[in-house]
Amino acid sequence: MERQLTTSIPAQRERADVAAQPAPRRRRRPKAADAADRGILSIADWRRPHVRWFGTVLNWLLGIALVAAGLLPLLWLLKSAVTPTQETLTHPLALLPQDWAWSNIARAWNEVHIGDFFFNTIAMAAGSWGVQLLVATTGGFALSVLRPRYGKIISALVLATLFIPAVVLLVPLYLTILHPPLIGHSLINTFWAVWLPAGASAFNVLLVMRFFDSLPREIFEAARTDGAGTFRLFWSVVLPMSKPILGVVSILAINASWADFLWPNLVLNDISVQPLSVRLPQIAASTDLGVYLAALTIATLIPVAIFLVFQRAFLNSGGIGGAVKG
Repeated sequence: MERQLTTSIPAQRERADVAAQPAPRRRRRPKAADAADRGILSIADWRRPHVRWFGTVLNWLLGIALVAAGLLPLLWLLKSAVTPTQETLTHPLALLPQDWAWSNIARAWNEVHIGDFFFNTIAMAAGSWGVQLLVATTGGFALSVLRPRYGKIISALVLATLFIPAVVLLVPLYLTILHPPLIGHSLINTFWAVWLPAGASAFNVLLVMRFFDSLPREIFEAARTDGAGTFRLFWSVVLPMSKPILGVVSILAINASWADFLWPNLVLNDISVQPLSVRLPQIAASTDLGVYLAALTIATLIPVAIFLVFQRAFLNSGGIGGAVKG
């Protein structure tokens, strides 16, 4: 009996030592390998010389084609804006103008009064952006964070409005702007006629709501425990966490408002409040081609610059860092 005990004790200690040792960690695959396996070609395929050569050439060709399709029309417009009209008509595909006509830009700003329509466009786009951002963030906050009892039904109704063609809404929307309730006077030839309908964007509300659904709800509960009310929760917690989606909504709102033609053409009949998208087609037949192309250049470069600014803010946004620090 003693011998069995003496022989079993070392064996038990050895098994205990083996059990106490940590299990061997599984070697994780590098992220680059996982990303490569998820592509069309695997790592083994890329190791083949002819596949690697063909894939590299194809990537370069697609990249060059995309850059050319995006930049060549803009570069041609820039060149034509400072080219005399006769030279543009005779040699439209010339790389550089033989005679520079920098006066086209000054004439487009002064004679055509493109500056007035430019500031009208900025006012219209800024107001539409502010109204859309306000409606999208508050609507998404109410449906996603506050979660009312009939929130799912309201979300379904908002989603259903996306299936209604926009052309069908033109007549009732125009009549509403012509005789708005509770105001008593028409909103025609005012920027409010463009700002208010722009805020009724179901797509932006659903986009922001889905982003709010992905936010950690533990932070909301912690803020409520610390005594934060609804407005404090929205302003100090949710909005700092929502910089990426705010950048996306801003890009969509400003670009859509800058290029909108049909609705501003219906409700802004007064020349003094018309934007570039409405006024430029009206002056095309009565304006010199070089001056008109210079006006188009001014109208095109501004949204491109705005897009680049908002893109940088979108890519460099800190995610939930602001809310955690707050």
